Amino acid sequence: MNNQVAQQQKPTKLTDLVLDRVKQMQDTQDLSLPKNYNASNALNAAFLELQKVQDRNHRPALEVCSHDSIVKSLLDMTLQGLSPAKDQCYFIVYGNELQMQRSYFGTVAAVKRLDGVKKVRAEVVHEDDVFAIGANEDMELIVKQFIPKFENQDKPIIGAFAMIKTDEGTDFTVMTKKEINQSWAQTRQKNNKVQQNFSQEMAKRTVLNRAAKMFINTSDDSDLLTGAINDTTSNEYDDERRDVTPVEDEKQSTDELLEGFQKSQEAKAKGVSNSGNSNEGKETSEEVADGQTELFNEGTIKPADEADS
Repeated sequence: MNNQVAQQQKPTKLTDLVLDRVKQMQDTQDLSLPKNYNASNALNAAFLELQKVQDRNHRPALEVCSHDSIVKSLLDMTLQGLSPAKDQCYFIVYGNELQMQRSYFGTVAAVKRLDGVKKVRAEVVHEDDVFAIGANEDMELIVKQFIPKFENQDKPIIGAFAMIKTDEGTDFTVMTKKEINQSWAQTRQKNNKVQQNFSQEMAKRTVLNRAAKMFINTSDDSDLLTGAINDTTSNEYDDERRDVTPVEDEKQSTDELLEGFQKSQEAKAKGVSNSGNSNEGKETSEEVADGQTELFNEGTIKPADEADS
């Protein structure tokens, strides 16, 4: 019975922990969240979403995933100002690790937070659409003409492009369908049905992720925001850093936060038994799920907007 109580309380404590950490960052590391973003509401929405997420064996994510990966996923979500309630992100289980991934809408929202960004958009190009690229006087790639046609909507996709408009100009990123397919082939889950069923949104999201990465790596924005955006993108690919297990310093920081949070709760509850919570922080390695996990687990698949790669 005590274990059941502990499991029910564990996610709530972790969301509270993340909220406390975010407040610390706002005070000490100049973290700035969007004006209309309520971190507490977003974390509560994430908690509700996490209760639905399962691994490929239909085991609850909150039981098989480590504390560290849950904390990191929730923190990355909050740093980017995202919320699952707005279909901006979702959670996926890989083995005993939880990862947060952005939807197309989430990537747009995150990039818009960067200094000087005015507009972010991606579009797909269908066979027989009018599409022409060129270069400006600085030898930067530009989209010179794009005329989509309604009758081409059901024709094969031949490419996609993304636009990031800033105070200084407009950056374009263009990918052919072959390049998009190569990107999909490098994701942690190959040949998933979402790429086939929602190819337009998948292609838009893929090219926008590439555009965002190139733009972010040349920006002067906060390392907290740019680091979270890059981490969320790279976690999806085999050819980039996959291990979400924190390095020793990060793990120590997480452990200290867990310990500090638990002590603060104990101080608030003087004289109240903590019999259901004494093992908090020791459950991170209770279970290790088997190898490869489906990219979109039961309960995590969203509408076409969330299909990503």
